[in-house]
Formats: sequence, structure tokens, C-alpha cells
Amino acid sequence: MIGKAVGATVGSFIDQALLGADPVDVGRVNSFRVQGSREGAPLPRVAGRMRVAGQLIWSTRFNEHVRKSGGSGKGFSAGAGTREYSYTISIAIGLCQGEIVRIGRVWADGAPFALENVTYRLHRGGENQGPDPLIEAVEGVGEAPSYKGTAYLVLEDLDVTQFGNRIPQFNVEVFRQPEVPATLVPEVALRPGNNLRGVALTPGTGEYALAAEPVSYYIRKGETRAANVNNASGQTDLLVSLSQLSAELPACDAVSLVVSWFGDDLRCNLCRIEPAVEQTVQESQTMPWRVSGMVRNTAKTVSQTAGRPTFGGTPSDQSVISAINALRADGKRIMFYPFILMDIPAGNGLIDPWTGAADQPAFPWRGRITLSAAPGQAGSPDKSAAAAAEVAAFFGSAQVSDFVPGTDTVAYTGAPDWGLRRFVLHYAHLCALAGGVDAFCIGSEMRSLTQIRDGAVSYP
Repeated sequence: MIGKAVGATVGSFIDQALLGADPVDVGRVNSFRVQGSREGAPLPRVAGRMRVAGQLIWSTRFNEHVRKSGGSGKGFSAGAGTREYSYTISIAIGLCQGEIVRIGRVWADGAPFALENVTYRLHRGGENQGPDPLIEAVEGVGEAPSYKGTAYLVLEDLDVTQFGNRIPQFNVEVFRQPEVPATLVPEVALRPGNNLRGVALTPGTGEYALAAEPVSYYIRKGETRAANVNNASGQTDLLVSLSQLSAELPACDAVSLVVSWFGDDLRCNLCRIEPAVEQTVQESQTMPWRVSGMVRNTAKTVSQTAGRPTFGGTPSDQSVISAINALRADGKRIMFYPFILMDIPAGNGLIDPWTGAADQPAFPWRGRITLSAAPGQAGSPDKSAAAAAEVAAFFGSAQVSDFVPGTDTVAYTGAPDWGLRRFVLHYAHLCALAGGVDAFCIGSEMRSLTQIRDGAVSYP
């Protein structure tokens, strides 16, 4: 018996030396369990935005993929090598009843899941939707269900290796407009969003928020930080927003493009309106920040709250041109809206023209910009020539000839001036450089300024 065992062992070594060792299998699965929907389980009805748990309504079999490595050489030099196994599967995930507008974020087993990394199709749940082409190819023509009235998502060749070779639990953010009975409001054609024709593109801040192309801040060699890609799709925030706008408000064909500079005092004769940056250390190598002749290290910096910028910075000139081009390409009419934000933090030490207090209110409304002492307050220059002089100081003296358009920015060559005229004229030139806009909004919400008088019944 001992001799027989020794002979078998020696024979095994000789076989491996002459023929090579068997490859090592890595990650192979012998059996799978496919999760499915419980028969009769209800699908949710959604109004507005909701995160829903997907239900598996269809799947293929798991597909096995093998990648071989190692095992080179022959005879006594042969290596065992490995065979690495991975698995994919195509699935359909039921979302909710009724037609939806779009989907947003997706989670797999509770973690964010990027749809852009897989081939997918969204069926929005209309009563006229046809079968999915993959399901029809697998099940046969005329044998595939259309799931009419059910919104569902199809994922092709989903790699389940990262999920332990099983189908994960998907959750999907669903957007659906509420339906209004036509008998109640016939003019909205069942969905209120179908009649909205214009929106404002806010907040009007963010150094590169309006750029249609990805922009990154340079930190150090080999390290950058994305400035305007803050979503799972990998697209810029502007393009994602425009896509969502078209999906949710299909009739919208006009956009108010808001771009902000910052005021620093409620007293109009002392108020400077300037572009500002969030920080002066990191810069983009592909789109350096430039606005009206200012560059990052010469521009004003916005105030900070708890160690972070209170506002986003003024969008760079090049990003504004990019946004105008993107909106025009999307078929939108554009109203340009130069917007004043008051960057006056708490404890500012600026006399309040409305009360005489030692500090002006923190981050007030621009509609509160008034005289050095507001009308009705002691010592107010209202109804006098001095009021006209203060308003003139607020407007400044910039002239049309002070601006020089370049390739992707507009330079300022006039005397030092941070009045309203420079702000407005800069963007008038920039819009012209971008090919023009359909409308230009000036002086919105300057309520108190328009109430100033330089005589009994005259306004400067």
C-alpha cells in the first residue's frame, strides 16, 4: 500500500513536470440565485420627486467571462497559470406606475451608481411604449411585453463582480409631474409644467458654473479638482441642468441668464460693484479666471462664513460666453440679467443709512441701496442736488469706448471705476462678443434707489 501511494505521488509530479499543472480558477461561481418581484407586489405611484426601490421584472441568464493569465512555458518550466471568472447579466427594473419625466440619481445596494458606466435605456411608462429591443431579441418578436403604463429601466451586461456576483438592490430617483384633471384646469393639458415658457438660471455665481465644458482647478502636478462637474453623469453641471430643464419643462424656450457682481455698501455714493473670486490660490489651466480686465490675483475675494466662501465667485467671462452658446444651441431665447449681490458680512462697521446704527444688516437685499441717509432720516440729502450727486457716484463714469472685446473676454481701459455703468456696459459688450442675446435686463429690484429725488418732484 505504501509503495502504491508513493508511486502515485511520484507519477503526479512527473505528469505536472511534463504536461504542466492545471490552471487555478479564480472567482468561479457554480450556482446563482436571481432575485425577482413577488407576484402581485404593488408598484408605487409617484408625484414630484421620489426615491423608489426598483423591482426586477425581467432578466437574462448570467453570462460567464474567462480571462486567462500566466502558464507560459513547456515541460519542466511550465507554470500553472490562472483563469479569472467574471459574470454579467441584463435586467429590467420596474420603477413605478404611470409616465415619468426622467430619472435622477441611482443607488446599488445603497451606494451611488453611475448609469454612464453601463448601457441602459429608460422606458418612461407611456401607454404607447413598445417593447425594449433587447428583451424582444431574447424573448422573440411578438413575445416581449411592452409594460405599458409602467416606467422601467433596462441595464445591459451589468457586471456583477463588484456586487459579489449577484444582482444588487437598485433604488432610483424618479421625477413625475402630477396630473391635473382636464375638467378642472383644461388649459394646462393635464400637466402644469407643460405650459411654463421661461425660467431663471440661478444662482448667478460660481467661477465656472456656467461653462459647458469641464474645468478643473490646478492644485499641484498630477492633482486637479473639478470645478463644474458635481454629478454622477460626468457631464458639466450646466449641460445636466439644461437636459433636466428640457425633460421637465418641454415648452420652456426662454432662459434668464443671471451673472453676479458684488456690492459692498447700502449707501449708494460709497457702494462699489465688483466681480469677485472665491479664492486666489488655485487656478484653471484651461480657462483662467478673467472678468472685465481683472485676473484672479488682482480681484476682490468674497467674504467667508465658517471658513468657507459665503458666495460663489463671479462666473468668468469665458464661461459666460460658453453658457450663451450652449443655451442658443439648445434652442433657448436668452435674457441676460446682470445681478447685484450685497456681500456685507455681519460686524461690518458700515453706518446703516436706514437707522443710523453702527453696522449695516448682514447680506442685505440690493433693493435697500439708498442715499448716505435714507429719505425720511435725519440729515438725508433727499430732494436736493446732493442726492443727484450721490446717485451719479453710484452709476460711475465708464464709457462705451472704455471696453475692448478680445477672443473670450472684454477688457476695461478706462479710469478706475466700480460703478453700475461699468458693470452693465461690460456685459453688454460680452453678450455682443458671444453673438448677442434676445433681451438685456437692467436695474431689477433697485427699489429704494428709484425713490430718490433731487427735487420736489424730480428723480435723478
